[in-house]
Amino acid sequence: MGKEIASFSFEESYARLDEVIEALEAGDRSLKDSLALYEEGVRLAARCEEQLRAAELRLTELLDQARDDDA
Repeated sequence: MGKEIASFSFEESYARLDEVIEALEAGDRSLKDSLALYEEGVRLAARCEEQLRAAELRLTELLDQARDDDA
């Protein structure tokens, strides 16, 4: 993989995570390859969670700001 996970967009992370899951579910990889895929999957899932939390925080801030503007 050429691109670092930390630079992936949410969509890129999610798409790659889906590929990793499919590869693991196929069951045709060696133990070593399966472990490497699993580790990548854990990092991708963490990246997705990080981005979702950031989006949730931003939405909360926007909603708070909108409420303050209405008050």
